[in-house]
Amino acid sequence: MSFEPRNLLITGGAGFIGANFVRHWLKQKSYGRVVVFDALTYAGNIHSLAGLELAPRFAFIRGDICDEASVRSVMTEHQIDTVVHFAAESHVDRSILGPDDFIRTNVVGTHVLLKVARSLWMLGGDPIPHRFHHVSTDEVYGSLGPEDAAFNEKTPYAPNSPYSASKAASDHLVRAYHETYGLSTTFTNCSNNYGPNQFPEKLIPLTIINLLHGRPVPVYGDGKQVRDWLHVEDHCRAIESALMRGESGQVYNVGGNGETTNIEIVRQLCNFVDDCFVGNEGLSTAFPHAPYAQGRRSVGLITYVKDRLGHDRRYAVDYRKAEGDLGYSPSRQLAQGLRETVAWFIANKSWWLRLLSQDYAAWIDRNYAMT
Repeated sequence: MSFEPRNLLITGGAGFIGANFVRHWLKQKSYGRVVVFDALTYAGNIHSLAGLELAPRFAFIRGDICDEASVRSVMTEHQIDTVVHFAAESHVDRSILGPDDFIRTNVVGTHVLLKVARSLWMLGGDPIPHRFHHVSTDEVYGSLGPEDAAFNEKTPYAPNSPYSASKAASDHLVRAYHETYGLSTTFTNCSNNYGPNQFPEKLIPLTIINLLHGRPVPVYGDGKQVRDWLHVEDHCRAIESALMRGESGQVYNVGGNGETTNIEIVRQLCNFVDDCFVGNEGLSTAFPHAPYAQGRRSVGLITYVKDRLGHDRRYAVDYRKAEGDLGYSPSRQLAQGLRETVAWFIANKSWWLRLLSQDYAAWIDRNYAMT
């Protein structure tokens, strides 16, 4: 059964995937409102939404999804009928060092959103048409062996890190609200995203930025961990389709058809960065410490480091259900997407330099008070 969202609350809409989805949705749809609700923690970047503040259909509100009163106020004021829930702590290394934030945001925060959504949409009068879309990860399924079939929607959950365990818990809560209370929900469990506006702690932006600065590029273990890489714009298209065409209660795995080892990703990025410098003296001036600017090749910066604890060996995603039910298939070939991503980070130096500044958090606190 099709659903026509009107007024969307995008949690985590200043984050990497959320900000890309906000732009995608506003470009595709000419009606309704988009309200971004984001706490602007370290991975949220208000500048990823630059230029939208003047759009009459857009609003940004700084807030915490664990604050039930704030969530209720925003959803009531803006007559929200659709939640697209991106807000999450998402970095595995950080979850190993400090899991408490992951439990609070990913589990407690999700439950707050579900409680408020059910209260406003289903209680106290006639239920209104609604949709709660939950954005999750393939990491909830655990790890695959070299010859194992790709994850599908019936693969048993087997999370191996505090991050993936917290996402698995949030998935189960959303499912429970659908099964117990009848809340209209859809899920997407995606593979590794990459593309514009990604926070520099992740493999691809970290590699690009380190190469441009001439810094070592760390690779865990032997670098032969396998991931399925999904361009963020393909993921946004899949979420749009799930919202509007997905069946309530259903899970849709979203992959990029880009299964590759981490070391191969890093090597490709080294080559693509070097390619950008060929015949471009301006880049050598802008990034004087980059290997190519100094007559060397970027691959020389690859540095193998001790493997992370509990490092999953392989992820792979079977997206045939999304293909059949939603008409989804990835449009970006991995090499093309990586080249475009390298070009974006080179062209948007000011975006990521700001994130690396120690003054950024203080600037956010001065300019964007919590609700």
